[in-house]
Amino acid sequence: MFRILVVDDDKNTRYFIKEALELAHYNVFCACNGEEAYNIFEKEIIDLVIVDIMMPKIDGYELTRQLRLTNKDLLILMISAKQLSEDRKKGFLAGIDDYMSKPIDAEELVLHVKTLFHRAKAVSERKITIGDVTLDYESFTVSGHGHVMELPQKEFMLLYKLLSSPNKIFTQIQLMDDIWGVDCDTGMETVTVHIARLRKRFEDWDEFKIENIRGLGYKAVKKV
Repeated sequence: MFRILVVDDDKNTRYFIKEALELAHYNVFCACNGEEAYNIFEKEIIDLVIVDIMMPKIDGYELTRQLRLTNKDLLILMISAKQLSEDRKKGFLAGIDDYMSKPIDAEELVLHVKTLFHRAKAVSERKITIGDVTLDYESFTVSGHGHVMELPQKEFMLLYKLLSSPNKIFTQIQLMDDIWGVDCDTGMETVTVHIARLRKRFEDWDEFKIENIRGLGYKAVKKV
């Protein structure tokens, strides 16, 4: 059973989140501030932390930075009444994996948590399986239909990125920055060319498709 630590100085919020997660069959611990959170970390193995921004002594940003220094694989979901994009950006720069705005909806919270654990599992295994098709990050191969196809590195990374978050739309800029790097001098047309190559390679494969969302970017859709 996954173990989740909720860090929030508001008692009612802690109780609400704890109850919602326990109903979803998670093991939940609670802390009212950063110092109490550290005490729990010394005694328990925690898989995911849900942390509020506004807390006494150590705020959520600083707690995130400190936790990230000691555990790069720890999942961190930040919650806050702050809804400006600057607050979200500051959270992601500190090292969070996801962000939710208060007031918290119980069902949406559970969906966020499940998605984080699902993505973490895919990253740790470095494989994605869709029906009989398997993407193996270690070898840059796609297996299926009786074949094992080794892709060029950038093509594989692009496909893996899209299929890691099916139905999520990625802009060309996001894909360019994530796959080729923010300092790359290559133009945006590189993304278009690589997408076209992937579509051609897998045009007869029914397990997934790469779709162009006009004016927005690209997304992968699982068909099985």
